[in-house]
Amino acid sequence: MKRFIQFAAPLFLVLVMMSSCTEEIIVDPTLPSGAFTVARSGSFVAQSGTQTTGVAELGTDEDGTQFLRFGNTFTTKFSTGTVAVYFSTSDTYKADPGSDNPDLILAGITRAGGEQYIRTPETIGSNFTHVILWCASAGIPFGNAELK
Repeated sequence: MKRFIQFAAPLFLVLVMMSSCTEEIIVDPTLPSGAFTVARSGSFVAQSGTQTTGVAELGTDEDGTQFLRFGNTFTTKFSTGTVAVYFSTSDTYKADPGSDNPDLILAGITRAGGEQYIRTPETIGSNFTHVILWCASAGIPFGNAELK
């Protein structure tokens, strides 16, 4: 009986400690919190011979954080691995690295088609009217969507 108590007591203590542990909840900051409300959206227009299609939506989550969402029908050419996503004041990519171009904001990159969210690096003003998909390695646009 003494051996049983010596074995059972530590086991009981471990079980009690484990039952009081809470499960860790990990929140992905790249996904909207709660409902996503669309403010502006537009359909992609393919460029440079790509088959870019789908919808881009700019909106906010319940916490007021702004996101760019690509719908589940989004697709483009991914032969280079990644495509840069920019907000622009026009439908034309105008790089000007020396002057910190105020008409172009890098939103992020995309590596695959389908639904995805990109948390915007800052609040995107109404003067940014387009989303541009840019292949930097080839130096060509893959498509753009006018946000209305």
